[in-house]
Formats: sequence, structure tokens, C-alpha cells
Amino acid sequence: MEEAEDVRRGRGAALEMALREDLDLFSIGDLEERIELLEAEIARCRVQIGRKAAGREAADALFRKPTD
Repeated sequence: MEEAEDVRRGRGAALEMALREDLDLFSIGDLEERIELLEAEIARCRVQIGRKAAGREAADALFRKPTD
């Protein structure tokens, strides 16, 4: 039953849970690793934003009405 619950979680739910973790429980090494992972995720998001923006620009150019 727990698997079905995981499927129903909203987008970003895992990130929200991670943001609520008590950082006092982490070692310096754990915190540095966490920062590296978060920075990699930020970079991945920025790449995806770039892809989506390029796709949107291409679609806008394709469907834009010609100007006289």
C-alpha cells in the first residue's frame, strides 16, 4: 500500500521533505555533500529551463503572425 502513496505524492514532495530536515543532525561532510547535490540539481533545473525556453521561442516563431 505504501508504494501507491509514493506514486500519489506531488511533484517536489521529496524536496519539500528534505528542506524540513534538521541540519543539526548532519556532519560537515554530510552538509558539504548535500550542497553539492543541491547545486547539481540547480544546474539540472537551469538546463531544463533553457530547453523549455528554446522550445517556447521556436513555437512562438513558428506560429507568429507575419508582420507587414
